[in-house]
Amino acid sequence: MNYLEKYGYLPTNIDEKVAAVKADIDKWQNKEVYAKALGMIDLTSLTVTDTPTKIAAMTQKVNKFSELYPDYPLPASICVYPNFAKTIAITRDNPDVHVTVVGGCFPASQSFLEVKVFECVKAVNDGADEVDIVLALNSFLDSRFDDTFKEISEIKKAITSAVKRKVILKVILETGALGSYENIAQASFLAMEAGADFIKTSTGKTSPSATPEAAYIMCECISKYMLATARKVGFKPAGGIATAEDAALYYGIVDTVLGEGWLSKEYFRFGASRMANNLLGALEGEMVKYY
Repeated sequence: MNYLEKYGYLPTNIDEKVAAVKADIDKWQNKEVYAKALGMIDLTSLTVTDTPTKIAAMTQKVNKFSELYPDYPLPASICVYPNFAKTIAITRDNPDVHVTVVGGCFPASQSFLEVKVFECVKAVNDGADEVDIVLALNSFLDSRFDDTFKEISEIKKAITSAVKRKVILKVILETGALGSYENIAQASFLAMEAGADFIKTSTGKTSPSATPEAAYIMCECISKYMLATARKVGFKPAGGIATAEDAALYYGIVDTVLGEGWLSKEYFRFGASRMANNLLGALEGEMVKYY
């Protein structure tokens, strides 16, 4: 399937479009945007040294955040490895802060589909509200797009039927590994057609990770897909995003390409750990090390 032909899209003049957003960046470098961005963060810990004690402590930080910073929103979710879903689910005070897991044998997605499905379903049964999986590059880069599509759709079907509540599926394209702007667009359309509720740039485990150019293409694809299907898909930049300036840039791209209807945590997330403290610092006017 050539999705670019199907949707009548080619990624053209992307560098110039990104440069135009950067030239207008002052528009988004303000406390209103920083506060909104704080509430769009999937607060993330994905290290080999994560333990239930460490993840519970991070969750308690979120629980107590409003006592110290009542004027700012809580993060949209806490994002961890699948084995910690239950830890967050039983520790969090506010169910509006979702439990997000990286599933499907993150970050390489190199395993059997049955294993990927089992892991994702187990995490959802343990309390995960959202599952972030990685596009199967082992099939996509071989142009076996039907196999790539099948993996996403099978995981989507499994997690949706596992529990009687909404589960959000985000598909990580690993844009830095895709090799071309056209491949980023092809992967974006494929993931959305297969059932992704969000498309996400990167795992943060490869280089390059998120780039403004990849983000711009993905947002243009979301716009094209929305016009063709009337289904609204969210966007999540992740990987190497750390500063308030980064937040403003990606916020500006989403605002420019998709508009006001995407500027909420329902359709726009940041995958970040350091960025939360940096946004707090920009808001407070001093260095903050809360998270």
